[in-house]
Amino acid sequence: MFDLITSWMSTLGHLGVAVLMLAENVFPPIPSELVMPFAGYLSAQGELSLTLAIVAGTAGSVLGALLWYYIGIWIGEERLCRFAEHHGAWLTLTPKEVESASKWFESYGWRAVFFGRMIPGVRTLISVPAGVAGMPLWSFLLYTTLGSAVWTGLLAAAGYLLESQYEKVASWMNPVSTAVIVGLIGIYLFRVFRQLSKRHDNHPG
Repeated sequence: MFDLITSWMSTLGHLGVAVLMLAENVFPPIPSELVMPFAGYLSAQGELSLTLAIVAGTAGSVLGALLWYYIGIWIGEERLCRFAEHHGAWLTLTPKEVESASKWFESYGWRAVFFGRMIPGVRTLISVPAGVAGMPLWSFLLYTTLGSAVWTGLLAAAGYLLESQYEKVASWMNPVSTAVIVGLIGIYLFRVFRQLSKRHDNHPG
């Protein structure tokens, strides 16, 4: 993975940064914690512009987020409620919880989108509830762009400042990312087990 990332960016430059960050939002196993610090390193070596690298990384992130946002719109609250009614245990949501989540997102959606763009494991997922809740496109784009710019900027700046030691950023961030993802999986499995237990108690035998 690391060799592929460095090869793409060394060959394609700023376009490679944008493409990889787009892919990172569609296919999360491609880590931004490697892409942007390496972009910062290349900037320190004079092969890229730091400003353009951050702009390219942000643009790729926003395009990837838009895909999931429109998937959320396509799903919609009504369809999600119907799905939750029949398969709620695996979704870990009941129709009532879907409605409550949509109302919550209407009140706090911009904060969830802005800060969610900086949290590994949540960066991609946060776009779906934004679409389901019908968050206005302009608002989604604004806070997604701001949150993505902060995240890509911090990682690129770290790679720029560390130069040849930019890999340390990945060594710091990867354990954090892994811990967050493992935690999210653990929460999901707990909720699935709880939902299945409730259904069994309500429909014994």
